[in-house]
Order: sequence, then structure tokens, then C-alpha cells
Amino acid sequence: MSSVKQFQVTFDCKEPERVARFWCEVLGYVVPPPPAGFDTWDEFTLSQPPETRGSWFACVDPSGVGPRLYFQRVPEGRVVKNRVHLDVRVGTGLVGEERLAVLEAECARLVALGAVHVQTLFADDENESCIPMQDIEGNEFCLD
Repeated sequence: MSSVKQFQVTFDCKEPERVARFWCEVLGYVVPPPPAGFDTWDEFTLSQPPETRGSWFACVDPSGVGPRLYFQRVPEGRVVKNRVHLDVRVGTGLVGEERLAVLEAECARLVALGAVHVQTLFADDENESCIPMQDIEGNEFCLD
């Protein structure tokens, strides 16, 4: 039997730091300390060759439970639907109108941060409500 492995989730994006800071706000994550030998991220960034400055950024769960999120700059934009997306679990254990109210409140908070509300999928006989959204660079995620 193999052991559970740690993992990180990597996002391709245009502006790594901007997208990372957005996800810090969504998930309650934090920016980790700069690499050893640097007092600030700005100091680290200025030490890099100009062509690689700002090419990546990361954020972490301050409790150490959730995966690290890594954001890397790529030259191309998103052209098709994501094959993998995050479900941000804000309505766990809630049903009906109570669940929908919590999802809608979180949707409004994230729209104010620059997210896009794609649609609201209302509960039916098989599924509870959820809200598909896009982050500030168009990456899909769901409020669930």
C-alpha cells in the first residue's frame, strides 16, 4: 500500500502574483516567506534576471493542511475549458435556501475581487445548488 503524497496545484497564467493574491483572498491562503537569504519578495524579484522576474508566485494554506498553489507565467492565454477545476466548498452541509444564500454571498464577495459569475445551478432532484465562476484570468472554479 502506498502512502498519501503531498501535491501542489499549478495554474498557468499571465500574471502569477496577481492571480496568486486573488486565490489567497478566495481561500484564506497566505503568501509564504521569501526564499532564504531575502527579506522581501521584492528583494528576491530584483535579484532575478529581467526575463524571469515575475514568472512565478505561490500561496499556501496557513494551517498546512491544503495543497500549495503555484502560478506560472505562460505566453498563451486560455483557449479551451479547463479539464480540472477547484470546487471551493463554502456550502458543505447546507441544503436548500440556506445553502443558496451562502453560495450567493460568497459569489458577491468574489465578484468584488474580480471573479466572474458564470451561472447559478439550482438544486434539482439529484444535486444541490452550485455556482460556476471564473477567476481574474478566466480559470473556471465552482462555489459548492
